[in-house]
Amino acid sequence: MEAAAVSVVDKLKSFAKSTQDFASVVFRNREVSNRRNPIEILKRLQRESFSDIMKLRDRQEKLERVLAFYKSSKGSPFQETSTHVRGEFDAVGALLMIGTVDNSKRNAIERAIRTGIDSRLTFETTIREKDTLVAEFVGSERGQMNILGSPLSLAKVLYAANISDWCSAVAIPVGGRCRDVAVPTSSREERGLTDYSSFGPPLLNQLNGSGIAVMVKKSNTVASLAQFVSALPHSGSVLYCFGTFGQVVCQLSSNTKLSILGIHKMANLSRQQPRLAAMSLPFSFLQRSGHPQASLVENRFLDGSLAMTLESELDESTKIGGWVEIKRSNPKYLQWAVTMSDTSEDDFGWGLSLGGLLQGPRNWDHFQVESFLNFNVGKKCKLQPGLLYVIDGATQFPALMFRTSWSL
Repeated sequence: MEAAAVSVVDKLKSFAKSTQDFASVVFRNREVSNRRNPIEILKRLQRESFSDIMKLRDRQEKLERVLAFYKSSKGSPFQETSTHVRGEFDAVGALLMIGTVDNSKRNAIERAIRTGIDSRLTFETTIREKDTLVAEFVGSERGQMNILGSPLSLAKVLYAANISDWCSAVAIPVGGRCRDVAVPTSSREERGLTDYSSFGPPLLNQLNGSGIAVMVKKSNTVASLAQFVSALPHSGSVLYCFGTFGQVVCQLSSNTKLSILGIHKMANLSRQQPRLAAMSLPFSFLQRSGHPQASLVENRFLDGSLAMTLESELDESTKIGGWVEIKRSNPKYLQWAVTMSDTSEDDFGWGLSLGGLLQGPRNWDHFQVESFLNFNVGKKCKLQPGLLYVIDGATQFPALMFRTSWSL
């Protein structure tokens, strides 16, 4: 009886074990089949990828918090800026069809053309995303006797601040010119063979020392107002020169701009006193000579100029423009130029310019006509051969000219 009971128990245990083994095999096969199922594989990969992405995001947030703390504690306005360095090389040569050169012919040549080499190096840094700091160094300038030039010297320091969409300001501690604060009337810089066809009215290129300017925009009108000051030695004294520049530009149509500009100059001559270092001005230079304690003994009107320019774009590359300039002290003194050019970014272009100087309705002191071709060799090199004919009083001569400009 006991043996029969033991046999029944053993059979039950054996049945239970076989049932357990069968269940394990069934569930294992199901799990393997689920793992091999493409949908289950994609779900598993998605869960793993999501986990990795969340870990990377946490690390990125930690890094951003560290960088933000570093910028707030040790940052400066000059961080995260890039400085662009631009080198410019401009050479002009002329073959003059003229005989023996005397003083009158030499003066006529100098009034017509400036040959030689311009070389400059410009550093431009963007500050606060909208402002610009510019430092310009000059090695040589056209019109000099020595073609080798000189070591690089600081010629200009300029800071331009864009205050808003309609207002901007410029500060020029060194080397200020009216061109630096003038409203640009053309989207691209164009140059001919001479200053008459390249730089517009001469007052724009005059060196005026240190200055500040404000420019405002409204609708189709842009205005600029600037004040310049410089101190020059004069017979043992110091001559303080002041220049007030103003310009108004009107957009007459989509392709035509009219600009009216001028500069008024005054000079104060101080008594003999020790010279101060550069960019140091005593408060007494603002006092008038009538003040009993003033150190100024002379307050006189230097001169000034008024000019008007008109430019119109006939198409995308062809432009015609002209300018006139008169002296305030002598309204009969008038310089003028009219230029038509097609100097697009293509390989070939051309230009034609007329210009002159007169001091009365029948007194043509100077007249010249020039024509040139423009060849763009890549984006940074330009070649300009051309012809020039000059009439200066009793002196007349033609000239073959060549100009090349490089930028790095």
